[in-house]
Amino acid sequence: MDLFWHRRDLRVADNRGLAAAGDDTGEVASIFVFDDAVLEHAAPPRVAFMLDALSALRDRYRERDSQLLLARGDPSTILPAVATELEVDRVVWNRDYSGLARERDAGVHRALDAVDVPREAFHDAVHHDPDAIRTNAGDPYSVFTYYWKKWREREKSPPYPAQTPEDLVDANAVREATAELDAALETLPSIEDLGFGEPEAELQSAGTAAARRRLQEFCDGPIYRYESRRDYPADDATSRLSTDLKWGTIGVREVWEATAEAAETAESMTETDVGESDPEAAVEEFQSQLAWREFYTQVLFHNPEVVSENYRAYENPIEWENDPELIDAWRDGETGYPIVDAGMRQLRTEAYMHNRVRMIVASFLTKDLLIDWRHGYDWFKTKLADHDTGNDTGGWQWAASTGTDAQPYFRIFNPMTQGERYDPDAEYIQTYVPELSGVEPKVIHEWHELSETERHRIAPGYPEPIVDHSRRREAALEMFERARGETEE
Repeated sequence: MDLFWHRRDLRVADNRGLAAAGDDTGEVASIFVFDDAVLEHAAPPRVAFMLDALSALRDRYRERDSQLLLARGDPSTILPAVATELEVDRVVWNRDYSGLARERDAGVHRALDAVDVPREAFHDAVHHDPDAIRTNAGDPYSVFTYYWKKWREREKSPPYPAQTPEDLVDANAVREATAELDAALETLPSIEDLGFGEPEAELQSAGTAAARRRLQEFCDGPIYRYESRRDYPADDATSRLSTDLKWGTIGVREVWEATAEAAETAESMTETDVGESDPEAAVEEFQSQLAWREFYTQVLFHNPEVVSENYRAYENPIEWENDPELIDAWRDGETGYPIVDAGMRQLRTEAYMHNRVRMIVASFLTKDLLIDWRHGYDWFKTKLADHDTGNDTGGWQWAASTGTDAQPYFRIFNPMTQGERYDPDAEYIQTYVPELSGVEPKVIHEWHELSETERHRIAPGYPEPIVDHSRRREAALEMFERARGETEE
């Protein structure tokens, strides 16, 4: 018998490690461990989604006449104990890539070695492991364009088959064998049991069935206009699969296979089907977003310090101002810049934010408010259901001009221009900023140019702009030039 340890792979289908478990021993038992050391870094939206996903996963095991074991504590203590109790031949899991996860897994390795239980780990969350794609000189890539070229040319594995009832240990046998384990949980804990309150956001449904619905709906239409419309937050042109991929409720190979099928369909599409969009280019653009995810995974894998340190070194320290009142206004969606405030309020209400708007609010925090990107990263970490260490550190450092392949420091988003360009009818803004409901889009996009009297008359409940973008842009340029050693301090 093998013991499979679920972590960020809360599914039974297209799960590489789970599919490999039992190859030699015939049967598989599965476990999920609530690790308090990991929960210290969690937040209500992620914990709530995780619990819903675990509930769905338990149902999948029950449908197969088996049982997902649940335990709480240190995996390096629990897994050897369960492995010994079940007399397993091997413990199997899928790799994770953050520094915290690798440290945890090293501890489990040592603990299993101490009780002479073999273990094996697999790359599952990415198509190509973080060491697989390197430069001709053998180094990890720091520029996405070159990484993407190799990534898309590499063959992708087909989805792995799900375990059948015949492959899994009978539910009663699992219960009997683990009944005396102190760390075992009979029922799924509540979010309060784990030390968290209910999230203020309304989360999307979790589990493989829900993820597959999202994937199917996306590939039935929106994927074919993804290239031309993905930056418009009011359009339904994105997949909303980020949380599913973060928690592994759907496998990357299954997603790729669906996009490959969409690409085949795109070849026969006409302008009547998709209007001005290029459907083949649209599918490839979405596939490149999957590659971005793996690019940032390999950056994190080879540079675990990027969670708290700048990837790009400057000659002098960056003189972030870190004004606490400005940070609070940004967090609360009360900056007086409509597209920024809409994004920050979407984050609170949905534990999600449209990707274009993520770039806008990150640029605004770092370049208009002159706030260290780490403040933004920490806030997103507490509010996003799809928080992924690699993606989020990569995105924040890109916006702050401190990361790999980052936005040049002198390219600074104008938040009003961004709002007018990507939300011209102010549909997205008015969805999340009700104070501006009924206001003409032209007026919303000119909010920064209106007089205080005009603003108060038009929308008395909406704030004044907290900074002047033009002045702050100049201040940001000067700040980075000092960091680069180009001006005297």
